[in-house]
Parts: sequence; C-alpha cells; structure tokens
Amino acid sequence: MRELIFDIDRTQQATLQSQIRATLVNAILSGQLPPGSPTPSTRDLARRLMVSRNTVTLAYLSMVDDGYLEARDRSGFYVAGDAAMLARPAPPPRRGPSTDRPDFSRLFAVRPSRQRNIDKPLNWHDYPYPFIYGQADPALFPIAEWRECTRQSMNRKWLDAWTDDRYTEDDPMLIDQIRQRLLPRRGIQAGRDEILVTMGAQNALYLLAKLFCGPDSVVGIEDPGYPDARNIFSLHAGSVLPLSVDGGGLVLDSALERCGIVFTTPSHQFPTGVTMGIERRRTLLDWARRNNRLIIEDDYEFEANYLSEPTPALKALDGNDPVIYVGSLSKSLMPGLRLGYLVAAPEIIAEARALRRLILRHPPGNNQRVAALFLALGYHDRLIGRLHRTYRERQAILSRALSEHFPGWTPESRFGGTSCWLTGPKTLDGQRLAATALQKGVLIEPGDIFFAEPEGHDNHFRMGFSSIPTDRIERGVEILGGLVRELRLDS
Repeated sequence: MRELIFDIDRTQQATLQSQIRATLVNAILSGQLPPGSPTPSTRDLARRLMVSRNTVTLAYLSMVDDGYLEARDRSGFYVAGDAAMLARPAPPPRRGPSTDRPDFSRLFAVRPSRQRNIDKPLNWHDYPYPFIYGQADPALFPIAEWRECTRQSMNRKWLDAWTDDRYTEDDPMLIDQIRQRLLPRRGIQAGRDEILVTMGAQNALYLLAKLFCGPDSVVGIEDPGYPDARNIFSLHAGSVLPLSVDGGGLVLDSALERCGIVFTTPSHQFPTGVTMGIERRRTLLDWARRNNRLIIEDDYEFEANYLSEPTPALKALDGNDPVIYVGSLSKSLMPGLRLGYLVAAPEIIAEARALRRLILRHPPGNNQRVAALFLALGYHDRLIGRLHRTYRERQAILSRALSEHFPGWTPESRFGGTSCWLTGPKTLDGQRLAATALQKGVLIEPGDIFFAEPEGHDNHFRMGFSSIPTDRIERGVEILGGLVRELRLDS
C-alpha cells in the first residue's frame, strides 16, 4: 500500500493537509487500506504530491490522534486495527459538478440491466429449505477425485496444455471426451471440427445470437421458457416470438412459420419438464429442412433422466445439419465451473470459434484439462450414478409430499430432472407466496418470470431439489402448504 496513488486539487478552498487526510480516511473506511497496512512514507508522499513534508506529517498525526493511524518507531505510520469501526463517516469522493458528468442514459446502445431475470438469493445456503434450481449439493460432489484430477493436470508433461494461450483452440483431450463419452449418450456423432467449448450454455447462446440474428430476424422461443435465452435473443434479434408449450413440449402451429430460428428444450422442457415425442421432433426437423430454418436445441439436463429410457437428442435425428446443439456440464459437475459446448456443422463452429476469440479466446485451460481428466478417468460416470440414486429418492419424497399438500398441482414426471413445476388455481399469487415462504426459510421460484408476458401467470412456481438435503424436503413442503392455506391462495 506504500504505492497508493492519489492527487490533490490546488484550486479547492480546502487545505492541502485536509485533502490528504480526507483521501486517506476514505481509503481506510472503504477497505482500500486494510487494518495493519502501511501508509506511504511522508517523504515519498510529499515528493509525489509536491507539497511540504510537514504538511503530510501533520495530516498523519491528526489521523493518529483520531484513531485512524498508529505510529511505529523507526517504521512509519500504519492503519489502526480498529480504524474501519470508527463511526465518523468518510468524506465523500471528490466529483465535479453533476452537470459535467456524461449522460450515460443517452450513450448506452443496449440496457440489459432492465431485462427481467430469475432472481435467487446468493446466500441460499443459509436457508433450511432451499428448493432452488440449478445449484449443486456439495455433499454429493467427489472432491477427492476432483483434487486428484487437478493434481494430475499439474504434471510437467501436461503443463503446456493449460498454461499456453491456445488462441482459438480448445483442449483436445476435452474435445475427445465430449465426442466419446457425452455425445454418444445422446445418439450424436460429431467430428472434432463440429465441437466448440464455451463458458456455459449462456455463452453458447450469446455466440449464436451474435452470429445469426439481426434487425430482421425472428426467433421463436418456448413460452414458458428459459429467461436467459429470451433476453439474449432480445438483444440481437428484431423480434422474439413466444411459442406455446403443451404436454408434448413445443407446439408446432402456424406461429412457427414466422420464425427463422427456433430455440427449444425438447428432451426436458424448461421449466415444465415435459418431453417432446419422436413424431413431433421429426415434424419439427422436416419443417426446418423444407424452409431452410435453424433449430437451437438446449439439452440442459440430459444426464438427469433417471425415470425412463432416454430419447435421442433432436441433433441425433438431424441428417442435414439444421440443428445446433447446446450442452453443459453445469448440472452434472458444478454450475460455478462454467463449461459448456456447442455441436454444429463445421462452418458454424468455425465462425463461432472466430467470434469467441474476440470475446475471451477460449475458456480457461486449467478448467478444461481438469474436466477432461475427470471424464477420462470415469469419475464423471460414477458421479452421474450417485446423482441418479439421490435425485430419484428426493424426487419420490417430493412427489409424495406434493400429492398430499398440493394435490393436482404438478404433473407426473416421466423424465426425472431436478425440479417440479407447479400450477395452482388462478387465485394463487406465486410472488406473494415466495416472499412469505422466504421468511419461513423456504425458497421457491415464482413462475411468472418464465413467461414472455408475466401478467396472468402468477399461479405457477418451481421447486428444485438438487441442493436441498433429503431429510428436509417433506417438512419444507408441509410449511409451504400451510402458508398457502393461511394466505387463502388455494381456492
């Protein structure tokens, strides 16, 4: 902290000593100068600010008197251990008149912060009944095996694999593991030039939106559907068209004819959990081929099918490449890893690779190599088995509890997955229920966010069970059912 850089304004009426003091107090109270850290020496600071050394010394001594600094013989001045606890407010940062600041509202080309997004508390771990979707249960993760893969990746023979800047290329070991272990389970055969590693599914969708969408583009998205996909395409396409969903997934009606691109989650519809049948999949593919349209298939939770035989991915039925497949390791490994992948025609992958280079070059090499080893050594397969056993148990407990407390609110699942989609009577206010349940330690997700137009969809909510301990599920549902009756939202 001896290299702390700041300046003083000699045009201000405030004295140089008070400006030095104000800047240092601000740095202490904001955490930039933590307790115990040294301040710049009086000689160095005086030289840099071109002021008298006495001016700096007097500023420091006044801060010692007020408890912000402590003086150490033959060592200098240091931030006091309890300086940040002092009650007096820090001086506000110096700014010019507000009229001199840029009008940022007129400079932004897009305002993504104004979009509707799924809102989840960051401290969800602190709640006893976290029915929250998309988070991992640390008790299920094989930390010893992951540590072993990390250790192996640091062998000198593999050091170059993840320390080098690979420019546009991905870890070849990870590409081969995706080709040989992950894609065959979905019935997909792909060459190395048909796969691109991404920073999760969202990164993949952003690349595709940037490549294929323009002012005249119409993108069809399932409704209800994935809010992040809707928001990403809304930033790039001229129009995002909601497409209806029924018990068989995406409805193939006349609205489809207006779309140049269709985003769908056929294997496990997001968020309702229904599965699109083979015949409807073939009809969708025939439409894309006849009309030279693109289909983006998000197979976000394929490894969580533990209740039925898996159906082939839409991409597996694709003979002429109208389907772009998006996969992710977030649900089977950990969401914080941020690793996903695209599978598409070589021409598409080449352009996506070139675009990715302009954004981030490639996902971190160490993450790619550790994940590749985790797959290659069979640890991922073992983890999937453990997840299936746990999720099957949790899903059964949740299903029984919902049948008791919310009869008829959720359809029977044929896929499995890690969440349940509930539809209550029209009187149900999902937002109100979620806010009240939060006070009781129960986290649920209101369902209106998944619809293009939230009005009229307040009677839906989602309950995830990937991260809640098994023995808390029944009690959490019981509390939620009691709140529904108490708030009279069930009639």
